[in-house]
Amino acid sequence: MEVTNKVSLVLVIIGAINWLLIGVFGYDLVGAIFGGQMAMMSRVVFTLVGLAGLWCISLLFAHNRAVSHS
Repeated sequence: MEVTNKVSLVLVIIGAINWLLIGVFGYDLVGAIFGGQMAMMSRVVFTLVGLAGLWCISLLFAHNRAVSHS
């Protein structure tokens, strides 16, 4: 798997865990670590997670490209 795909998957997993914590406990872990939801570093992390999510859309179709029709 490419490095980009692995990094994207890690960021998406971080985002999913953060959303789980927000949904279940009302606790924003990324915001807590980086100084609140509107702190610059939190916004950078949120932006990277969002971009990684968009990148992972391509992974949905990667299996279809890798399968040979022989």
